[in-house]
Amino acid sequence: MTDVIAIDGPSGSGKSSTSRGVASRLGYAYLDTGAMYRAMTWALLQRGVDVHDPAAVAAAASEVVLTSGTDPQAPTIAADGVDVSEPIRGDAVTAAVSPVATVPQVRSQLVALQRAAIAQSTGGIVVEGRDIGTVVAPDASLKIYLVADPVARARRRALELGVEDAEAMREALARRDAIDSNRAASPLAQADDAVVVDGTDLSLDEVIDRIVALARP
Repeated sequence: MTDVIAIDGPSGSGKSSTSRGVASRLGYAYLDTGAMYRAMTWALLQRGVDVHDPAAVAAAASEVVLTSGTDPQAPTIAADGVDVSEPIRGDAVTAAVSPVATVPQVRSQLVALQRAAIAQSTGGIVVEGRDIGTVVAPDASLKIYLVADPVARARRRALELGVEDAEAMREALARRDAIDSNRAASPLAQADDAVVVDGTDLSLDEVIDRIVALARP
């Protein structure tokens, strides 16, 4: 049985860097489920789909083929055979991913892909997202809910994206949190048995150390 570490949390909490670091340290595979939703969004935009039309999104999403690489040193994501690792981080996808991610059919489609990736991994896998511990892998051996205060999250995300206005980023993250937390399908939520790790005053290495210690008590 695959050992699964689920790392959930809001945007900008440091999930991706932390998850890759934990996976590398433990010799585990790594799956970025957020990248999958972004890749789906990119593919729908390429098709000219109105992302605010749930029926159109659901119909078109069923035709999209996503492929996720699980190497934590060099994770990849492809949509319809095209490497979209870079374009999915652009403004167009960022602005459109939330309405796509709220469509129940999209979530069920990607959750099935995520569970298949977990089942196909050998050894262990670190899976990051917003509903891993609650929906995708509720039986994960370790569940982490990674948080940081809003100012720290905004500063990190602004630095990551090369944006100077951290306050505007904080407001954008707050809007994204509200959408993610209140959607009907698989909302952002802390699993009852998750360990909360607050990275506000910790370095990346310190956060990774803490989670690895929990994984290897």
